[in-house]
Amino acid sequence: MKSTNKQVLVVGDRVLIRPDTGEKKSPAGLYLPPSVLEKQEVRGGIVVEVGPGIPLGSPESSFDEPWKENKSDIKYIPTQADIGDYALFLGKASIEIKIEEVDYLIVPQSAILILIRDDIAKVLA
Repeated sequence: MKSTNKQVLVVGDRVLIRPDTGEKKSPAGLYLPPSVLEKQEVRGGIVVEVGPGIPLGSPESSFDEPWKENKSDIKYIPTQADIGDYALFLGKASIEIKIEEVDYLIVPQSAILILIRDDIAKVLA
């Protein structure tokens, strides 16, 4: 995500989310019951940026000879979230931040309960 003079890089399997404003109906068309809105145990928002995923270690790197060139090809298990998805996640696992007067939440992928994509018909086809 780029702002006017900063670049925001999301690290690991974390997701940057612009949270809902607390309306009863989410932009994705989900109706959230009043008990959920009051307790805020489950929150929702639009995914703005995603991290590269969980880094994988290379098993053959531990067996390399010390005189070989040390190449660092980092591979990742990617996150399931994509930019533009609507995410429902556990509110207690999120961290609130503000970037240029806009509120965002940093959420680990493990706290995301469900993702909703508008182009779901294209994915299934």
